[in-house]
Order: sequence, then C-alpha cells, then structure tokens
Amino acid sequence: MTESLLPLLDRIAAAMERLSPPPPSGAIEPEQDAFVWLPQSGILQPIHRVDHVDLALLQGIDRQRDLVLDNTRRFARGLPANNVMLWGARGTGKSSLVKAAHAAAAAGARNGLALVEIQRDDLSSLPVLLALLRNSERRFLLFCDDLSFEREGADYKALKSVLDGGIRGRPANVLFYATSNRRHLMPRDMIENEQSTAVNRGEAVEEKISLSDRFGLWIGFHNIDQATFLRMVDGYAADRALPIAPEALHRAAIEWSMTRGGRSGRVAWQFIEDLTGRLAEDRPT
Repeated sequence: MTESLLPLLDRIAAAMERLSPPPPSGAIEPEQDAFVWLPQSGILQPIHRVDHVDLALLQGIDRQRDLVLDNTRRFARGLPANNVMLWGARGTGKSSLVKAAHAAAAAGARNGLALVEIQRDDLSSLPVLLALLRNSERRFLLFCDDLSFEREGADYKALKSVLDGGIRGRPANVLFYATSNRRHLMPRDMIENEQSTAVNRGEAVEEKISLSDRFGLWIGFHNIDQATFLRMVDGYAADRALPIAPEALHRAAIEWSMTRGGRSGRVAWQFIEDLTGRLAEDRPT
C-alpha cells in the first residue's frame, strides 16, 4: 500500500514546489534602471521600459519640475538630497514628473540611478527592501504613487520609521519619493475626529500630520488655467507632429476638457491620445 502511494506523493510534492514562490534573492540586475518590489517573493522585478514622458513636455509645473529635478540630480551624484512628497490635484503631473526626473538624472549618474516602485499596501515590507538595497553600490529612488492612510497601521509606522531614519538610519543610497492627493496623507474627517476627542487637540493634530512633515521637500500641485492647458496640448501635438491647425486643435481641446469637467495634464494627454487615433483613422491607406 505504501509503495503504491509513492507516485502520488511525488506528484503532490512537485505540484507544491511549482506553486511555491521563488526564494528571496539579493541579486539586482545592473543593466536595469527600474524595478517593482515584490515583497511576497522578496525580489525586485525588472521593468525593461518605464512609461514616462520627456521633461520638456511637462508644462505649467516649471517650479515643481526644477525642484524635483535638482534634488534628483544631486542624489544621483552622491550629494545630500531630500525625500520628496508631491501632493495636490489629480492629473496635474505628479507621478509623470517623478518618472521624467528619474530618466533625466539616471542618464548622467555614475553608478546608475534605479527607480523602485513600491505599492502603498506593501510599505510594511520597507525594512526588508532597505536591507536588500543597503549594501548596493547603486543609488535608488523608492517611489510610492497615490500614498494615503486611513489609519495608523503597520504601513504608516514603517514609512515613518524610514523617514526618521530608525536606529540604523536610512541608507545613504536610498531616497523616498511619494505622490498623494491628500496634503497631510490622512482623511480630513480622521484628523478632525481626533482633534475633537483628544485631551490636547493641538498635539493630536500635530501627530496626524507629522508624517508629511518628515519629507524634506513638500511640493504642491494645483489646478491649471486654460492657457496652461492649451500649452500642454500644443506641446504634445508638436511632439507627435499631428496634422491639425492650431485653431482647430485648441477648439477641440477646449471641448474635450469641458466634457471631462476640468483641465489637467492628464486630460490634455488623454485628448491627444484620442486625437492621434482619430487623425490616423482619417488618413488614406
């Protein structure tokens, strides 16, 4: 009976081995400039092509662009630099600026500058990730898009520890960049509720907003006016050499923004994507 079960047990063991995640790996592919952190398997998954736009195409955010680019280039050169929080209205170019600044700074970095994306729900694994990166000769930008917290959980405390430096200190070859639609990373009603129930209201609010204060650069993004929106559209259209007169381009862009209920870099990009497709359909084959 036992011998007859051996083939079945072998098949079960083989199936379990196929389903199990690969062992954690400390290898970082030197030729890659971008990765996604996979905490379940403990590896950095290489990204062979980062979806980003050129810095020159980012209109209406000149001050924000200069601050982020200068900070990123200093870090890439091995000079002191700050963690960065980019906050503000949706679609105003926060994440696009991070990826574009990385691409521009990485081009001149001596040992390479890698972008590592980490999901908001995986922030509790930051100590493991930092241990993996700490001894590398490369420099890393950790990037978390759309960062916010509903409560002070493990992810909140892990990030707070990283920004504070913790007992070991933040690795000198790592910076943390994040984007958020919330100025203080917490919902307003959560902060107000804490303020109303606390013995010392000022201290309660201070604790809730203290995480955002730990970013050395805290850069705001705001809604844009029509002139800036049209400059964005013009830049994208010129980059793609779209065969359309400026008057017709602007008229169509304004109509598109009205149907979307607002103007932003994202709306401008979506308009250009739609227009590019429609113009391609109209071309004779």
